[in-house]
Amino acid sequence: MIAELGHFALILAFCVAIVQGLVPLIGAHKNWRGWMAVADPAASAQFLLVALSFGALTYSFVTSDFSLQLVFSNSHTDKPMLYKVSGVWGNHEGSMLLWVLILALFGAAAAWFGGALPPRLRARVLAVQAWIGAAFLGFILFTSNPFTRLAEPPFNGQDLNPLLQDPGLAFHPPFLYLGYVGLSMAFSFAVAALIEGRVDAAWARWVRPWTLAAWIFLTIGIALGSWWAYYELGWGGFWFWDPVENASFMPWLLAAALLHSAIVVEKREALKSWTILLAIMAFGFSLIGTFIVRSGVITSVHSFANDPERGIFILAILAFFVGGALTLYAARASSMQAKGVFSMVSRETALVINNILLAVSALVVFVGTVWPLVAEMAWGRKLSVGAPFFEKAFTPFMIILAILLPIGAMMPWKRAKLGKLVRPLVPALVLALACAGLAWTFETGRSLLALVSSGLGAWLVFGALAEIWQRAGRTPARILRLPRADWGKCTAHSGLGIVFAGIGLLMAGQVEDIRVAQIGEPFEVSGYAITLESVEQFDGPNYVSTTGTLKVERDGKLITVLHPEKRSYPVQAMPTTEADIDNGFLRDIYLVIGDKQANGGWAVRTYIKPFANWIWAGCLMMAFGGLLSLTDRRYRVAAGARRTSTNAVPAE
Repeated sequence: MIAELGHFALILAFCVAIVQGLVPLIGAHKNWRGWMAVADPAASAQFLLVALSFGALTYSFVTSDFSLQLVFSNSHTDKPMLYKVSGVWGNHEGSMLLWVLILALFGAAAAWFGGALPPRLRARVLAVQAWIGAAFLGFILFTSNPFTRLAEPPFNGQDLNPLLQDPGLAFHPPFLYLGYVGLSMAFSFAVAALIEGRVDAAWARWVRPWTLAAWIFLTIGIALGSWWAYYELGWGGFWFWDPVENASFMPWLLAAALLHSAIVVEKREALKSWTILLAIMAFGFSLIGTFIVRSGVITSVHSFANDPERGIFILAILAFFVGGALTLYAARASSMQAKGVFSMVSRETALVINNILLAVSALVVFVGTVWPLVAEMAWGRKLSVGAPFFEKAFTPFMIILAILLPIGAMMPWKRAKLGKLVRPLVPALVLALACAGLAWTFETGRSLLALVSSGLGAWLVFGALAEIWQRAGRTPARILRLPRADWGKCTAHSGLGIVFAGIGLLMAGQVEDIRVAQIGEPFEVSGYAITLESVEQFDGPNYVSTTGTLKVERDGKLITVLHPEKRSYPVQAMPTTEADIDNGFLRDIYLVIGDKQANGGWAVRTYIKPFANWIWAGCLMMAFGGLLSLTDRRYRVAAGARRTSTNAVPAE
């Protein structure tokens, strides 16, 4: 009965979405306030109905209702409760329901907190959001119904993919979807502005908080996925340039470009066409990511690899919304003329360069991701595009971006003088060079990568601090009185610098050792004495664990005792590797236990990972910086809207 209630709520949500997409749009065109007013309650009703449906599916997983095909295929009675809940979105149908729930949540939030928006613009934004919701609700109902019943319910289920039974993967998809789907708001604002035929500073103020929120969630989601890959897969890496990883990274790059471009629209009424295009393409690449994950056209450890028919449906949605938006963009491009005039040396120019670098970087990732598919379709050749291509093609743009970022952030609007601009950054440059020299001195391999990455990372951090000092008028008492947006930018740019340094130092200094270890016989890796003391078997809730106990010492002193595992899940008949890691500020000791060998020893992999945690610490700093900016009064939709709602959109 609960499942049928959830299915019925989903059908009602589909009907409400169609009403929400039609009535306010007509009302805005005719200036019928009653029809426009339908958007707000319809958005709330759609969210509540989808939430009811999602709750019904969650209840079915928690209670192990194996009469549902989805629960039978992705759950088991012995599975811990956390993974029963996360199993709701650990599959195609449930994850699509979560996708639509978040989409409806953003639409409802725009209705709840967008009261100061002009009525016509709000009605059109909510209508566009509703049409996206209707398309995906239709996709779920017609191709991916999560409430399909089995004629003969089994006594138990087939369990969830063991790789997904991990806390990192329990929280990674919701954050990632909040970012993916959150970009739909920027898309809806862009299409609404194109229908209005006007893009101005007020529009930029309204769209920036939504884009910033999506970017924050996307940053956290990508960081969680990277962290999971690092400790769960047992290979010691944090990024593989996998197609699904790339599918989340491309919208992140474009969302970052959109955030910076919207600043120019707000402050100088320039880059209007480009900002609208970025809003369309950022969400468009989110849809491309959805297509890659669910169509099965590209093989990935992360993908659901469903049948191509579903992929065609998603491709049709992508073509309709992105193609329709681009057509409207082409028709309206002439009306979006820039007003602000600026010189070649100005903050506007710096932000244009920033946008170009981010957009081209996203294009490089896109080409590398789809090229194997293109090569197979066009020439029948199976190609693999791996890390070497991405590192050589992508890295130069990021280096240029890191060099220019502190300089561009210090530039005034309209016109700047380089000599006057560079002087406050001289201390930051000296400190950055000192950090680079320090890395070169302590890096035994004398790696150029360590030199460049540490120097660029320090340049970003000290450059951001120099900007804060400059904005405070070089007066300590004024620093704490600076707007939160300034501190948010400083924190985010510093976080990026820490990520730069962490990635470079990790890749330059990591040590890998693979050997057969005998119990009780120590071996040395990079100055650490490691001893396999015992290997035992334990029974987990729904798995059998082979657990090693390894003692790590240095100079005769005990550093840590680690317990890496190799788990076997009987229901799925699938093993997983559970590394154990001694995390440190400057290094990680990373141990993996393998299979027993013929001579009685055990395969053991040891990694020494310098500065690994700096990568995720930097990502969290970037997300926290975005959150700081989001709490600034000037970034809230209502704050800017109240001042401009009377003249932001002309009457028709």
